[in-house]
Amino acid sequence: MNSLISSTSELNINSNNAPPKTQTLLVPPLNFAMVNPGVYRAGHPIKKNFKFLKKLQLKSIIYLCPDDYTPEMIEFCEENNIKVFQYFIKGNKEPFQEIDQSIISDALVQLLDVRNHPTLVHCMKGKARVGCLVGCLRKLQKWSLTCIFDEFSRFSGAKVKVADQEFIELFSHPVPYNNRFKPMWFLQ
Repeated sequence: MNSLISSTSELNINSNNAPPKTQTLLVPPLNFAMVNPGVYRAGHPIKKNFKFLKKLQLKSIIYLCPDDYTPEMIEFCEENNIKVFQYFIKGNKEPFQEIDQSIISDALVQLLDVRNHPTLVHCMKGKARVGCLVGCLRKLQKWSLTCIFDEFSRFSGAKVKVADQEFIELFSHPVPYNNRFKPMWFLQ
């Protein structure tokens, strides 16, 4: 009778459950997730995330913060030929500070160009600014607002601001993406 179960000696089981010493630990950035094939979202990468990011073979990064990159982040991008699109977004704050719709539109044009894929979209924590950009993408993809806000809240947790949801709901700026280079998953 053939057995589907092998003995532990045949399987070479590591009894202490530690990874082999030759295996490198890959650490994704805070709030990392795939948005669509070739598009990822996250909080600001730090040095311990670089090996993980290298595996993604990024062609571009869409950075949604006014802060300059650290020298090590600049070096990582240069060494890996990653083009950085930086958009100076401060975030929505009641009552008078709102993200400029034209900036989100410009970022979406880059995001919807497969020549920039794989791409990583990030802000500091991968919550509000990235959530607004992804929410506007989902709106272009004809998602319901309920689904958009559900995804938004999964990344922002208890810190969902009405101003961010309102921004997504009212986003109406044209997004003049190049139809020739749009991703296959983006049907419009």
